[in-house]
Amino acid sequence: MTTYYSEEHEWVTVEGDTATVGITQHAADQLGEIVFVEQRDQGEEFEKGDEIGVIESVKAASEIYAPIDGEVLEINGALEENPGALNEAPEGYAWIYKIKIADAAQLEDLMDLDGYKALVG
Repeated sequence: MTTYYSEEHEWVTVEGDTATVGITQHAADQLGEIVFVEQRDQGEEFEKGDEIGVIESVKAASEIYAPIDGEVLEINGALEENPGALNEAPEGYAWIYKIKIADAAQLEDLMDLDGYKALVG
């Protein structure tokens, strides 16, 4: 498994032609207490840069942007009942989507962990 990071503070862990997508710890910390997560439906297709969800916190609302082209294979339904899980484990069990990767070459546009750490420095 390889993990990539976007400038919009999403992480993408790739296993075969499936990617798990979530927000980074940095994003969760910046948002504060998360109270609601809006997700796309299973089967929906999207392109890199599309808005694919919204996270609302007591401080602000923030869009989730697609880091790559794909199709939603699975949503993390547990976030509907417990959106605060994104504060507890945003890079763990509180993933947002599992997606079918449409264009693996787009992963090259994302950062590795060192690049992301430099971004949030």
